Amino acid sequence: MNQPPARDASPILGLLVRCLLALALLAALGLTAPANAANYGDKPNVLFIAIDDLNDWIGALGKREDVKTPNLDQLAARGTLFTRAYCPAPACNPSRTAIMVGRRPSTTGVYHNDQPWRPVLKDAVTLAQHFQQSGYRVEGGGKIFHNSFNDQASWQFWMRNPGFPEPQKRSLQGTGHFDWGAVQASDDEMGDTKVVDWGIKFLKEKQERPFFLAVGTIKPHLPFYAPQKYFDLYPLSQVKRPKVLENDLDDIPPAGIKMAKPDGDHKKVVEAGEWEHAIQSYLACISYVDGQIGRLVQALDQSPHAANTIIILWSDHGWHLGEKQHWRKFALWEEATRVTFMVVAPGVTKPRQVCGRTVNLLDLYPTLIELCGLPGRDGLEGVSLVPLLKNPQAPWDHPSLTTHGRDNHGIRTERWRYIRYNDGTEELYDHDRDPLEWKNLAKSPEFNQVKLELAKWLPKVNVPDAPREKASPEDVDDRPKGKKKKNL
Repeated sequence: MNQPPARDASPILGLLVRCLLALALLAALGLTAPANAANYGDKPNVLFIAIDDLNDWIGALGKREDVKTPNLDQLAARGTLFTRAYCPAPACNPSRTAIMVGRRPSTTGVYHNDQPWRPVLKDAVTLAQHFQQSGYRVEGGGKIFHNSFNDQASWQFWMRNPGFPEPQKRSLQGTGHFDWGAVQASDDEMGDTKVVDWGIKFLKEKQERPFFLAVGTIKPHLPFYAPQKYFDLYPLSQVKRPKVLENDLDDIPPAGIKMAKPDGDHKKVVEAGEWEHAIQSYLACISYVDGQIGRLVQALDQSPHAANTIIILWSDHGWHLGEKQHWRKFALWEEATRVTFMVVAPGVTKPRQVCGRTVNLLDLYPTLIELCGLPGRDGLEGVSLVPLLKNPQAPWDHPSLTTHGRDNHGIRTERWRYIRYNDGTEELYDHDRDPLEWKNLAKSPEFNQVKLELAKWLPKVNVPDAPREKASPEDVDDRPKGKKKKNL
């Protein structure tokens, strides 16, 4: 049988040699793409910053004129600051669980701090896991999930917060976790500083693929301990109490008063003469954290990742310091639910954008999916905020929902706050006329239609409570009566 003539391989070999020489030249010039470029393209990095128990006391939000947060204010000026941002739940564990899995407490049954979330959400893909599955390097440090129930599967590396020094004398003897005061220590001895140091080290390193870096501070969470220099920023004689109405709780249903516990923390603080000292300590912790955020953001700005990194900064819920005769979170009023939230997204946000639409931290998961071009995920209950990042005045018909305990909900629109408790009792506040929520309008017939319209946003499903577990020291103020508290 006749064989086909042999083909001359010299042109092919020549082309191959020329290609290899070209690749070698590009490599020498540092112009070749990384091996994973085909998989990851030019997706943006994410710096995901969480601050524990920070309410709306930052300079950029204008709640208190005396608060000193220059770094947070500068960061807010770089992108979009949300002035009506609210939490999914006014407690650490349910709020952070909702943020990280993208589902409401009423859907998961995780309503309180002592309910492990992973056993009831075995198949949930967290926000961090979704980034892992999309090819990102995902690391976390400090407090992102509730400390008691951190999810190791969500991180390729986790940096634990080593804790913080304590003052020599407690402010309120016998109160344990509910305490405040200056510590005779430097910033370097604080656990949050060490976590930020780790984050800075990560940002200085060359990354072979896009990253999702989560950095969470514990301060200003209780106990309010910070170095003395931050207390010096707020002389005790100049500290002002929030405005409080003496008979504020007279028109509050028993379910609301049960959450407020006016005869508990508030009475204790007032009788001990510690109100101003507690506020001073909270402010000091805020300024300490502000300094750490400043260091972290500066490290990003000085890194090779600066131009292609989205910065998300949020707090898990608000905090009362005597408003409505209430301390801590664990309530459905404005102070417990309003949070600090800002986004800097290169190519999307513009400097000094302020958005007054009502948004919820549950919206973070779908927002980051869209910003980073990741695959969509079914079952998320938030709404992407990208339209508002592009245009803060864009039409928006999404009131914010906050849940505390099964079938207790607060609905917040730009004008109204509507609260319905599980016994059917209600509160209604007109923020245009009553920003401090002093007058409950729920029993006035003229507002029945307003309540009906707002009630349409209440969840249709309120699943039973997830199983409870022994609490950590952070949980002692959020456990049902009769449960034994862990020693501090």
